[in-house]
Amino acid sequence: MDLFSISQLAQFSGIKPHTIRMWEHRYNALKPGRSEGNTRNYNNAQLRRLLNIVSLTDGNHKVSEVCAMPDSKLFKLIEGSKNNFAPNDTNEYFISQLLAAGMSYNEWHFEKMFSNCLLQYGIKDTYIKVIYPMLARIGLLWSSDAIPPAHEHFISNIIKQKLYSAINSLPPPKPGSDSWLLFLPENEFHEIGLLFSHYLILLSGRKSIYLGSNVPLESLKVASKNIAPTNLLLFLVHHNLPEETQAYIEKLSTITKDKKLYLAGSSKLISQLKTGKKITWLKSVEDLEQQFLSFNV
Repeated sequence: MDLFSISQLAQFSGIKPHTIRMWEHRYNALKPGRSEGNTRNYNNAQLRRLLNIVSLTDGNHKVSEVCAMPDSKLFKLIEGSKNNFAPNDTNEYFISQLLAAGMSYNEWHFEKMFSNCLLQYGIKDTYIKVIYPMLARIGLLWSSDAIPPAHEHFISNIIKQKLYSAINSLPPPKPGSDSWLLFLPENEFHEIGLLFSHYLILLSGRKSIYLGSNVPLESLKVASKNIAPTNLLLFLVHHNLPEETQAYIEKLSTITKDKKLYLAGSSKLISQLKTGKKITWLKSVEDLEQQFLSFNV
């Protein structure tokens, strides 16, 4: 059984620890266990209950009401509540429900919520408004090994399947369009941002060659020579030392010669790098899309 601290629940739900404690004392919302040192801990069922409460309180329900409800009633309200939210609250509803499904390995519920997202937003806004915030919310827990890696793999693989499906439905690139080579460096494995970029580039009518994760520098050198792309795009997600990443970027710049390089990912890491004129930092989806306006297709 997976156990979580109250601070981890706060990171998942966006609700501050003192508010969670208040809901426990005032409304009996959660019933935490206790460690030998008398520290609160919460299991998967308690985490899902909290996420369901958060989903409903962002709609038309009072905290005092939903906190007192049994789980069975919360589930029924969740099923019928999707259309009762303001736009911003709908984002939070989907984030909370996808997290709840992911943390309990409920693929059916995850698929249903994801499909509802696509119907309401489309693939692009689903990523921007729901998927990216959800991954950012639990990213710190994943990277610090605060939760089992199995949760990450479960959630990530479903999202990647959806992106692959969207990518496969796109038409071929326009003749004579500029080309992009997409990859993750060695020891980088978080592909979702790169896959979404692959989708956007193809959607714009350009050619995108996707190498995937953990690509050795020597392999990239060969691929770049054979493909001769106009641009290269890589994501830096791993918490690496800035000096090591700087050395890697300099080697990459040398072997790719006149190619334009684009970096995305960890703002904390990239902000510490000396990029120069050859390298562009893409801080958002809009930054990537803006690059498409710079080329005549």
